[in-house]
Amino acid sequence: MYSLLLPLAWIYDGVTSVRNFMYNHRILKTKSYDLPVICVGNLTVGGTGKTPHTEYLVRLLQREGYKVAVLSRGYKRKTRGYVLATTASTAADIGDEPYQMKIKFPSLTVAVDADRCEGVERLTRDETSRDVDVILLDDAFQHRRIQAGMNIVLVDSNRPIDKDYLLPAGRLRENISGLKRADIILVTKLKGELDEATAHQYKDRFRVGDSQQLYFTRFCYGDLYQDDEIIPLNQLNQYHILMVTGIADATPMEQMLKEHTDVTTMRFGDHHVFTQQDYECIEKAYQQLPDVKSGIVVITEKDRARLDMSRLTIKKKVYTLPIEVEVLQQAETIFNQQILDYVRKNSRNSIVPQGTNDK
Repeated sequence: MYSLLLPLAWIYDGVTSVRNFMYNHRILKTKSYDLPVICVGNLTVGGTGKTPHTEYLVRLLQREGYKVAVLSRGYKRKTRGYVLATTASTAADIGDEPYQMKIKFPSLTVAVDADRCEGVERLTRDETSRDVDVILLDDAFQHRRIQAGMNIVLVDSNRPIDKDYLLPAGRLRENISGLKRADIILVTKLKGELDEATAHQYKDRFRVGDSQQLYFTRFCYGDLYQDDEIIPLNQLNQYHILMVTGIADATPMEQMLKEHTDVTTMRFGDHHVFTQQDYECIEKAYQQLPDVKSGIVVITEKDRARLDMSRLTIKKKVYTLPIEVEVLQQAETIFNQQILDYVRKNSRNSIVPQGTNDK
């Protein structure tokens, strides 16, 4: 199949390479802004963990006193143009991932716009949002019209870009030479700790430049929750889990859950819109779980944004698994400081917030 699609991949490579050349040599113009703009993106389609990493940055910056805005495309939303999220917004209005972040961080400014330049301009111009201190661009690395002050590129350790093909033969959105535009490269979804030899291998494989920083992260899973009820991870052996997901890569989540107990899986496509038939299938799969243990349904926060719990008679059995990010090799402090140094240096405000690291 790859061989049949490779000619199309070569054409795609040619088109994207010419486009990048024109931006790199300023034939095509870019726009920069007078406040810190951090782009969190990747070179591939599919899940590399952008949302958990964006949430990591939100926590870091909010903890330091910054007013943060996240600008996303709002994939699969039913609205058009620029939309600023409110407490009344739904996943259909702004997309599941922006909705997830707005629910988790109520004070966070969340906006969606396919035209990222228009989105930034609205955020910095409109009365309701123009006091933001820093903008996080979600999945905008290929939006070259915006010149972000810092580019963070995520690479899935399970599907490294140097072993992939360009679309449509593979998952690459552009040639891996585009990695040169990154200020920070994050290798994500690692398991366990990382030795120095493996870290150096990644650095050589991705040809990390002297001006670039390479970090490694892994997912950390929290206790399951449902309203005010919590199931600690160390008690999962009491349950048989029906894992229902509509995300790009549910493998790390499945592997973690199977370390604790028995798991039956139902996987849907990324950003899946659940239908009545899907709800019926979930109900049927739950009823067919072995009765040796109590059965529960486990979903992600992203899926919780799309699932209509009122359409499930087993909604009291549905629990959400939260995901956070941990920076490996004891590099969290260095990574955090690099982010904060950039934001402080490029802040448009004369009074810079003094956070917990400023003693």
